[in-house]
Amino acid sequence: MKSTVLQNCNKCGLCLSVCPTYKVLNQEHASPRARLQLINFYKDKKVLSSIGLKEIISKCLMCGSCAAICPSGINHYSQFMEMRTKMRHDHGEKVAIKSLIFLLAKEYRIRLAAGFAEFSQRIIPDNFIEKYNLGNIPVKKFPKLNKKPLRKAVPEIISPEKSKKGTVLYFTGCATNYAFDGTGFATIKILKQMGSEVIIPEKQTCCGIPMLFHGARDQAEKNILINIECLSQDDVKAIIVDCPTCGSALKNEYPALQKQLNLDDTAVQKISSKVIDIMSFILQESDHTDLFETSVKMKVTYHLPCHLKNGLKSSYNTEKILREHPGLEYIQAEDVDECCGGGGTFFYEYPEISKQMVATKLKNARSTGAEVWLTDCPVCRINLSGNLKEKDNMIVKHPVEML
Repeated sequence: MKSTVLQNCNKCGLCLSVCPTYKVLNQEHASPRARLQLINFYKDKKVLSSIGLKEIISKCLMCGSCAAICPSGINHYSQFMEMRTKMRHDHGEKVAIKSLIFLLAKEYRIRLAAGFAEFSQRIIPDNFIEKYNLGNIPVKKFPKLNKKPLRKAVPEIISPEKSKKGTVLYFTGCATNYAFDGTGFATIKILKQMGSEVIIPEKQTCCGIPMLFHGARDQAEKNILINIECLSQDDVKAIIVDCPTCGSALKNEYPALQKQLNLDDTAVQKISSKVIDIMSFILQESDHTDLFETSVKMKVTYHLPCHLKNGLKSSYNTEKILREHPGLEYIQAEDVDECCGGGGTFFYEYPEISKQMVATKLKNARSTGAEVWLTDCPVCRINLSGNLKEKDNMIVKHPVEML
């Protein structure tokens, strides 16, 4: 159990060695250690609430590396999210972030916004948007949205292709539902091949983590309650996620918020115990070599998302499958497990810091000579592909699509 007692921090500095923001800025106030001390001073009324304090607390990718390495077991996540809630209350939020939170708080708003954006992508000429960027990423390089949301394109209950070996729930997340349906179709196909009956709860909605990371806990609460209700099903072997951030929310953040939000502890713990990412489920539940198709030989590399490493604790499962796949030549990038600088909205809010992080990732991925760059996280996928150049001749995909 992670500790929330700030006094447990012995200022050893181990968190500095893994913090991606500190590695770029090389300034003490950008370190997790400094943020914890400032939060402590704030609670003791030694530091007043200010825009400057909000900026320091916000300039964090919420990657979880500091909590994972902390010898005192401090739950940095809970401290940073609580402080962000207070800072948001005192100083408000940027219009773009407020708009995002407003959309994510209701599923029908997400659906309407995604539908409008998909229509706009089809009718607005590329030359009109070529000069616009979101952070470091040209708008024209953002993914084309699904013509139909994944959850509207498939049945809620999907039968296995062979004898049934169990039932799983599939939490699609917003990105797969509205932008990366190829990941969703591949996940469903593989689960069917493995003998799983797949249930995709119709009422599921945003996991709430983007709102929590921006201090909007009140707005996230309704989403959390909806998801707990639709995921609390008996006789289910696993809750499958293809997005590590969603998985980390369901597995770690819902239990952490149980007392604050007065959540059903039994339901929360049941959900937490069953959450698993699709690649780990493949490795755990099947002779995954049966899934391999060898018609094409491809050279691939991989980026390990922070929330898969630190939240779901599944660091090596995807790489194990990639190494064993006879149709793939897997070449590990030098910085395979370093943060890419995406961080939800971090690439938009702090583009100069993010740019330095992703530049190193690009350099090392290029050096592998890979044709395909694989990553499990949709935001990492957007950040990596959005910063590639046309001449790179490399595409970014979810690993499940390569099976």
